Amino acid sequence: MPTPFNRSVIEEFRTRHGKVGGPFEGADLLLLTTTGARTGTERTTPLGYVRHDDALLVVASDLGGPRHPDWYHNLLAHPVVRVELGAESFEALAVPAEEPRRAELFAYVESRSPGYADYQARTTRILPVVELRRAEPDGWEAPREIATLADKLLETHTWLRAQLRHVGAEVEAHFAARAAHSGPGDPPRPSLGLQIRQRCLAFCQSLEFHHTTEDAHLFPGMAAHHPGLSDVFDRLREEHRTVARLQGALVALLGDLAVAEPERFRRELRRMSDALNAHLDHEEEVLLPLLADVPWPPGPPGGA
Repeated sequence: MPTPFNRSVIEEFRTRHGKVGGPFEGADLLLLTTTGARTGTERTTPLGYVRHDDALLVVASDLGGPRHPDWYHNLLAHPVVRVELGAESFEALAVPAEEPRRAELFAYVESRSPGYADYQARTTRILPVVELRRAEPDGWEAPREIATLADKLLETHTWLRAQLRHVGAEVEAHFAARAAHSGPGDPPRPSLGLQIRQRCLAFCQSLEFHHTTEDAHLFPGMAAHHPGLSDVFDRLREEHRTVARLQGALVALLGDLAVAEPERFRRELRRMSDALNAHLDHEEEVLLPLLADVPWPPGPPGGA
């Protein structure tokens, strides 16, 4: 739970669309909502930030305390966070910077907010710098109009495919950089870094939520209207289980902050990508015609 002081800051921030008085008056402040690493409960924390290109930088300083703050551990477990900035709210992907980029970004933050140098001086731990960027993959554009449930399903599938392509492109770029390295200096580390870990973990969590929602709500509702298609829904559920097994193998490789078995990760990612794309193609083939006349968003119960 937020402290009474943080709770008052959060309430004032939301009431005044990002403007806060007292010790934070005039400061660049955002609200970061993370999902508890152990509890799964959402937690909101007011944090100072610094803009850097298209990212917002936040530092896990805890005012120079000896341990990383809870919100930092939360975003390592659940990389998709919610950011409130002024009157705006959006989902972001949270990626802690790795060295030497972390040191470069910390120096940039210090140059604009010198107090962070004092926080670093108070502790022996290296203060993490986290980049917050909008969660949408590069090049993603949502369909202009969502009028039916078929449109909505296709939008979700298009987003999942874009995320998966983005993860795959980052992995292949890592291997290409290692293959092309000729010195001087060391080649990229053999382990895959936090950028790839965070994006892949976020994708896996989104995919799990999507399939769980389909199994619990979409398929039972459709089966009630199409009782002759029980075999179709059974096959789709089995495909979900197949993808989930492959996804579980990927997530197991993401337990540490760096993916220590990059070649194995690459193989598992390809296997999961092939299975998922085949499943999405099949699901669209059988479900889109059935959902084309179902309005989205749904109307009020009873058509009132």
